[in-house]
Amino acid sequence: MPRLGVNVDHVATIRQARGGSEPDPVSAAIIAELAGADGIVVHLREDRRHIQERDCIILRQIVSGKLNLEMAPTDEMVKFARTLKPDQATLVPEKRQELTTEGGLDVVSGIEYLKPLIGLLQNDRISVSLFVDPDIDQIKAADRCKADAIEIHTGRYADARNEEERELEFDKIRMAASLGKKLGLSVYAGHGLNYHNVQRIVSIKEIEELNIGHSIVSRAVLVGMKEAVRSMIELINIKLLMGK
Repeated sequence: MPRLGVNVDHVATIRQARGGSEPDPVSAAIIAELAGADGIVVHLREDRRHIQERDCIILRQIVSGKLNLEMAPTDEMVKFARTLKPDQATLVPEKRQELTTEGGLDVVSGIEYLKPLIGLLQNDRISVSLFVDPDIDQIKAADRCKADAIEIHTGRYADARNEEERELEFDKIRMAASLGKKLGLSVYAGHGLNYHNVQRIVSIKEIEELNIGHSIVSRAVLVGMKEAVRSMIELINIKLLMGK
């Protein structure tokens, strides 16, 4: 069954709303790991709207599983990542105006720029994943960039307005995952996944890891982080015949 990476960005979003110190995303990460999460995900954004450098530094010291740093492919972020040394860096597109990441990285157009950045991170023994749409050309470009992994953007599947659209997006994810695996890439998935739609994605055998944040943090507000993480793990561990 896929591993679960818990994104604690939105714990920091609540903290930043008041400019104080609570709730603490580091504490949330500790509880998530104790509840069974395989790793912790944070996105250090250019505008520092939620996670801060200090959070990342403390998390690097206390996270026992994988620490996955989501980051824009910029010189500033690469420099920070090489100092922090997370287990994995996930390169994502970033727009200051967006509420959340709106789509995958355009690897096809950015190969010449991305490839040396990926090499710098890998030289520091940081595994590099590219957050991409379930598009065949983007997957092939990720392979040409010598990335270690891809994280397939599942947002359009999660936001599908009807069953026909949902099936179309699911098939795109399934085919992208299959190609990624054939090319030797580790295959992850995330964005918009929740307690209602995650089981279908679990049925794609090539997907090794799911990275989920907003849905878990939203439920944690009501039932606590421990229960929210355990509930998601239970869903991920249910072996379904759907999609086979």
